[in-house]
Amino acid sequence: MDPLAFVTSLAREAGALLREYLASPRRIEQKRRHDLVTDADQASEALIVQRIRAAYPQASILGEETGAFAGAGDERFIVDPLDGTTNYAHGYPLFCVSIAYERSGRLEAGAVYAPLLDTLFAARRGGGATRDGVPIGVSAIDGLDRALVCTGFHPDDYARNGAQFALISQHAQAVRRDGSAALDLAFVAAGIYDAFWEFDLGAWDIAAGALLIEEAGGRAGAIAGGPLDLADGSILASNGAVHDALQGLLATA
Repeated sequence: MDPLAFVTSLAREAGALLREYLASPRRIEQKRRHDLVTDADQASEALIVQRIRAAYPQASILGEETGAFAGAGDERFIVDPLDGTTNYAHGYPLFCVSIAYERSGRLEAGAVYAPLLDTLFAARRGGGATRDGVPIGVSAIDGLDRALVCTGFHPDDYARNGAQFALISQHAQAVRRDGSAALDLAFVAAGIYDAFWEFDLGAWDIAAGALLIEEAGGRAGAIAGGPLDLADGSILASNGAVHDALQGLLATA
């Protein structure tokens, strides 16, 4: 099965499950203060893992809720079954399913699906990025003063992130904090946001989104500079034109 067709279909199926769960009472727990997990997260990941194991029995799986499943081959799926759980728990529509396919350590396909927006972002290495099947590209904004920038951080980590938020707010046209890193990255790829930065993320938060941005003509790397490392958890992604200016400011905060 074609990996891109598989991850896009699976992201839609998991998203439909999340919509169904919204209609009934939620079971909500805290992994740590303000870090939620719901029965919908768990059901979505169980569905995704089941489908992957049936279609790609040799593949490894890295999921946010259940951790890693070892495989026998060089293929790996990186799964966030519900990115933006706090938004989901409150009915705020900015949440998504994110699934990336990796072969021999290289991202090859990814999908980010926002169920309440009914919007699917997808990318294939060397094949570009799309939004609901229509090709997308990053914005042409070339000045930080005209850029709409997004970030994210856990409330407990405000002491570190607050200074950067304040500084970038003084230089960008506006700064947003939407609560779903995977969807924020998709919005950069689509030219809605001009840049995004965040620390302390999991590979499942950024894998599909990073490929989307690359295939949409943008740039994604570590906040401190250098190439993106999925295991490191920091990402600075942009349209490319405002990347260096934003990176320089973040380094001074």
